[in-house]
Amino acid sequence: MTVEAGTNVTLIGMPGSGKSTIGVVLAKRINRQFVDTDLVIQTSQQRTLQQIMDVDGFDRFCQIEEEAVLSLAVDYHVIATGGSVCYGPDGMAHLQKLGRIVFLKTSLATLEQRLSDMATRGIALKPGQSLEQLLHERNALYEKYAQITIECDGLNVERICERIEAALS
Repeated sequence: MTVEAGTNVTLIGMPGSGKSTIGVVLAKRINRQFVDTDLVIQTSQQRTLQQIMDVDGFDRFCQIEEEAVLSLAVDYHVIATGGSVCYGPDGMAHLQKLGRIVFLKTSLATLEQRLSDMATRGIALKPGQSLEQLLHERNALYEKYAQITIECDGLNVERICERIEAALS
């Protein structure tokens, strides 16, 4: 199968930023297929993200996530990624080849509202790391890889999709 470089839109950002929810709506709006790398991982591993984190640990989880991203060979898709995808430079380079990368930027306050139960969410936190520390660490990486950044605070899914569409055109 030949992949047409640059036909995909990849959403990156923190857990709780809305990548999966926005991805489904955006795909319908711009006439694309949708793929969620978290589901690719869970299907290939036959366990939840949290089970992978609990059993295999953070570093192995990131390896599995990067392998899942590198396995993507899709055209005309909206790709929702896991929040820790930014730790895999080879995976991020692959996503850049596949198309435009959109960073869904959210504030700490918004994330804290949305992430009520982080223990079961499958969030790749290092031991002793706070959500605020994680946000600062990852935002630098998301900004490094993204061609488009959308400030999402206070916006609903439709408005975020409108902003992404405007930025893509």
